[in-house]
Amino acid sequence: MSAIRPVLRAVSVLALLGASALTHAAEITVSAAASLTNAFKDMGQAYEKQYPDARVRFNFAASGPLLQQIAKGAPVDVFASADQETMDRAQQQGLLQAGTRQDFARNTLVLVVPRDSRVPLRQLGDLRRADVKRIALGNPDSVPVGRYSKQAMEAAGQWTALQPKVINTQSVRQSLDYVARGEVDAGFVYATDAAIMPDKVRVQFTVPTTKPVSYPIATINSSTQQVEAKRFVRYVQSPAGQAVLQRYGFSKP
Repeated sequence: MSAIRPVLRAVSVLALLGASALTHAAEITVSAAASLTNAFKDMGQAYEKQYPDARVRFNFAASGPLLQQIAKGAPVDVFASADQETMDRAQQQGLLQAGTRQDFARNTLVLVVPRDSRVPLRQLGDLRRADVKRIALGNPDSVPVGRYSKQAMEAAGQWTALQPKVINTQSVRQSLDYVARGEVDAGFVYATDAAIMPDKVRVQFTVPTTKPVSYPIATINSSTQQVEAKRFVRYVQSPAGQAVLQRYGFSKP
């Protein structure tokens, strides 16, 4: 019996150490553009599988509101935006950890319609048709897809004529939902968003943008988990992370 007790004590110590390690697993919060939802959820699972000591929580929304949350002190460790302009503002406000900003993906802007729509749309000017009454567009003031779309319409000389038809949305996923439910006649989304609802929406054409749809990522200055945050950013840029992004239709930066 006396020989068994030391063994039991050793097992108990190991169990406590294991529980302690789990309790102190590094947890980070990643605020990411709504268009990254599916890809980043999968990436988070793959990351935690590769690094069992890590935990990743995600906060998905339009890039503008995410930046506002960070600026107001939200506990965020990593920020991934759907455009350079929003990340530029984060940098100007001193919110980013120096030297961590990197581009990690690109996307394409497309015009989608409900799957059963019979309205022929081949270019932006076709949206002026009388049978196109409502167009879903992310709010250009806070949603990157809205800015890309507005700039494209301005470049094509169509913005003034089409603006009365615009229904502003709070994110690219809300625009996608409006089109999928047939609440609008057309909507501007990214190609990666359209790809997740092929049974409900149809891509009519690719919209030429005045600048690339580019995604930057960076760690946040106020993060208390800098080591873990930087490791996640490296993973996003690694072959494994890039493979997940490409599986969802994103291209390399």
